[in-house]
Amino acid sequence: MKKYLFLLIIPIWFIMSCSDSDESMPEEVRNEKTLLIYMPWSSNLTTYFYQNIKDMESCIKEMGGLSNERVIVFISTTPTEASLFEIKYQNGVSQRIALKSYAHPAFTTKDGIAQILHDVVSYAPANRYAMIIGCHGMGWLPVHASRAMRSEEKFHWDYTDRPLTRFFGGITQEYQTDISTLSAAIADMGLRMEYILFDDCYMSSIEVAYELKDVADYLIASTCEVMVYGMPYSTMGKHLLGSPDYKAVCDDFHAFYSNYPVPYGTLSVTDLSQIDDMASLMQQINRTYTFDDSQRGQLQNLDGYTPTIFYDYGDYIHLLLEQNNAPAHTKTEFDTLLNRLIPYKTNTDYFYTATRGPIKINRYSGITTSDPSVSLQAIDKNRTKWYDATH
Repeated sequence: MKKYLFLLIIPIWFIMSCSDSDESMPEEVRNEKTLLIYMPWSSNLTTYFYQNIKDMESCIKEMGGLSNERVIVFISTTPTEASLFEIKYQNGVSQRIALKSYAHPAFTTKDGIAQILHDVVSYAPANRYAMIIGCHGMGWLPVHASRAMRSEEKFHWDYTDRPLTRFFGGITQEYQTDISTLSAAIADMGLRMEYILFDDCYMSSIEVAYELKDVADYLIASTCEVMVYGMPYSTMGKHLLGSPDYKAVCDDFHAFYSNYPVPYGTLSVTDLSQIDDMASLMQQINRTYTFDDSQRGQLQNLDGYTPTIFYDYGDYIHLLLEQNNAPAHTKTEFDTLLNRLIPYKTNTDYFYTATRGPIKINRYSGITTSDPSVSLQAIDKNRTKWYDATH
């Protein structure tokens, strides 16, 4: 996604304040970890965000509370208003402690995101930080690509007559954020996230991963569309808190969506410490071999668009090497690196698309690429950092 899912009356119980003011003073105690759940304005997802928060609260309750850890939520309640609050569990009761309110938060700009991160660090200083991002997603695609797409075809979030799925941000350009902007904001704050989990469509992309490699250790995301319910935090949440258990995260995701009324889902974990080695190998491969575009139709597509924007990365490289009769050791080296890059992944037999319905998954590496795409929406693929590093 590079960037890259309305107005609601908020119940009285939604945010509890510990004073007459809606802002409390930051605490100076440094905890081991702070998890930021970041939910910028995403229009038709707001109701589901509230459910995601409730699910995380139920998870914390089941755990008996947090240990040396803070969970902070940033949520846009309208297009122009947002709240920052903390989830606390004390004496058997879950509370939402208001920290700050925002008018016209600039969550699509580097400085705006950096200010939100600054607030999180001020209220909940920690040795480690992690981030969950809930919104719509469109892989690495730059925000301006959504403007071009409007004249040609619908996005997956435009379909209202079928099950909803979850641009990084809202459904219109003014509420969307480039991945490069997010990365720059995190870097400006001097932070490195333990992981960034995108609860959004199409964000497990090699182009996205490379953009985030200097500001996060792991990327957790889906190669495909995510059903509107999002991640099953009531079960998965405990594996994201404390020391993350990435295998268990994937296992719980699969268990949930295998039994969901619309039983489709993909999820993977990318170890970003491995991506520079993959980029070096890809540079060698691209210098030596050329892809035969006439065989593009043989590739595993992982979206519902025509032409395809997101192809399975592993399948693309395997076909490229096969077309050029590359030596066996090159494929072995690639597969070894790919297994290190994607240590955990899971998928149902089919993935769901709002445009075309369920599509069979025959080959799945856990990460996509737009390198072979001829879609006009992917026209900027040669301007990504991944492309620069590998061509």
